[in-house]
Amino acid sequence: MTSHAVPGPHAPTLDLGGRTALVTGAAGGIGRACALRLAAAGAKVRAVDRDARGVEELAESAAHLPGTVEPHALDLTDLDAAELAAHGTDVLVNNAGLQLVRPLQAFPPDVFHTVLTVMLEAPFRLIRGALPHMYGQGWGRIVNISSVHGLRASPYKGAYVAAKHGLEGLSKTAALEGAAHGVTSNCVNPGYVRTPLVARQLADQAQAHGVPEERVLTEVLLQDSAVKRLIEPEEVAEAVAYLCSPQASFMTGTSLVLDGGWTAH
Repeated sequence: MTSHAVPGPHAPTLDLGGRTALVTGAAGGIGRACALRLAAAGAKVRAVDRDARGVEELAESAAHLPGTVEPHALDLTDLDAAELAAHGTDVLVNNAGLQLVRPLQAFPPDVFHTVLTVMLEAPFRLIRGALPHMYGQGWGRIVNISSVHGLRASPYKGAYVAAKHGLEGLSKTAALEGAAHGVTSNCVNPGYVRTPLVARQLADQAQAHGVPEERVLTEVLLQDSAVKRLIEPEEVAEAVAYLCSPQASFMTGTSLVLDGGWTAH
């Protein structure tokens, strides 16, 4: 009897031709990877970051892709400008973030305020700016780059944990309101990602936990992860791409966790 191999399922192809995507914090790390992935799918990407040269370099590196990357230098603490930048957006990726590792009694109030502004209030204003267009066409994708810290707390990260927990709630509210209009809203929750943001934490974490800096990665950052490595920005970008695909149209109001087993404990 002749055996006929059954063809396996085809990987879904993401086609965002004719769509406009906005990615915040696009000059590096997760944001850069997301901007390139969406441009590879054909989107016209508005790359938003306060690092003007960084987004210009990103646009240059994306010149060969099917879509385009348009650099937009913007400080997200300018909330009115952030909302305006989101007008006409089909896909919104709220990614920009900052971090400071300090115990609560030593945490500078001005930094706490800035973290909440950039990582919670700015996403609200960007969603607010994007929704009229999304509702008008009956389609939209909101992807909020949260964190395992949107689901779990860690010491010495009061502002970051508070902002990410707030972002989870904002995302769920957007999902409930947007469902009738063809708009989904989800969080992507990575563990520690190989980014400059994580690299800059090492010295502060060493001081806070009283361990040498070279031991922070294994003894602090990856202590609760079953998979003992950092996740790559491109892996997070693939999760973002999936949430923009037709196959994910029923997925809304949830958190896609990429934490190496951290929350399985």
